[in-house]
Amino acid sequence: MGSRLTEQQADLAAAVRDFAKRECAGGDRERPHDAEVYAKLAGLGWLGVCLPEEYGGAGGGLADACVFLEETSYGLVPAGGFITTVITAKAYERFAGRARRREVLGGAVRGAVLSIAMSEPGAGSDVGALRCRAERQPDGGWLVAGQKTWISNAHLAESMLLVARTGADKHGGLSMFHVPMDTPGVEVRGIETMGGREVNDVFLTGVRLPADAVVGEVGAGWRQLMAGLNYERLFLAATMLGLARRAFDDAVAYVREREQFGRPVGTFQALRHRVADLATEIECVRLLVREVAADCDAAPDRLFAREASMAKLKATETAKRVALECVQLMGGYGYATEYGMERHLRAAVVSTVYGGTSEIQRDIIGKSYGL
Repeated sequence: MGSRLTEQQADLAAAVRDFAKRECAGGDRERPHDAEVYAKLAGLGWLGVCLPEEYGGAGGGLADACVFLEETSYGLVPAGGFITTVITAKAYERFAGRARRREVLGGAVRGAVLSIAMSEPGAGSDVGALRCRAERQPDGGWLVAGQKTWISNAHLAESMLLVARTGADKHGGLSMFHVPMDTPGVEVRGIETMGGREVNDVFLTGVRLPADAVVGEVGAGWRQLMAGLNYERLFLAATMLGLARRAFDDAVAYVREREQFGRPVGTFQALRHRVADLATEIECVRLLVREVAADCDAAPDRLFAREASMAKLKATETAKRVALECVQLMGGYGYATEYGMERHLRAAVVSTVYGGTSEIQRDIIGKSYGL
């Protein structure tokens, strides 16, 4: 129903589902990333699903990556490092020099995790307010000092794409830098959250970078960030689509079997109607994500700001609603760790905050109508 998948994409989805059943039976959201499983994904060539063949990738498009993310999320595949890696890799693909692209994209295809560092204690939704500073040195290199926070997968990453201030202009004074995580002066401290350890504080103290650490152009960091919004928002939307599907299927399986008053609870109209509403919302998300992904692939140089924000907003809010409703459908067992629904809820709740809050997405959509 509503599938726009090509034959190749359908084959990819089926292969990932089979992999998840074989390698990740039962799933474990307390272990968002497993290096051994991730290496197997790399061996199958899937980590380069939307990266150029020139660097070892499969040469697919945005829609292909969305299929992969949806199915790995649905299958509870512990490959949490992939989403920041592919978002970051696409920035290197567009803006880095050839040698850097070969180094970073080739590493990502082989299983290296990448991270991107934007947010700071005083600069979250307002990225232009960041204060981490990179100052050019007499030898042409850069000296970096500052703090980043809420940095996903920094503790797993081989390198990170750092957004730092190189000029006074709010947006025109930002630049991107390639920073290997073993660079002296880089310190990563984990932040414990209700979802476990996924995000980090990153402290940069007297970090020295070579002149060629700049990714793209000096002062063009804001424009380069905006150019990657299609990828970030759609990848997050696809991931939450998979999570919503998983929570829904788990709850439906439960209400089919759980009996009260002499019959399965799913046969009661109150629950049956709730299931119908959730199924409809999930299908709306599926159609929206696939439509926008197809449009982005058809016009890769166009910024689909409104559509990508709609996909991110709808998918994340739906995933949160579905997970919460499914806890209610399962009663006490939805709250118990035994069944895993509470883990789905914890994973879904934060999705309306990271990658641009739902409030920011609504603001972008509203402004696109001249408001």
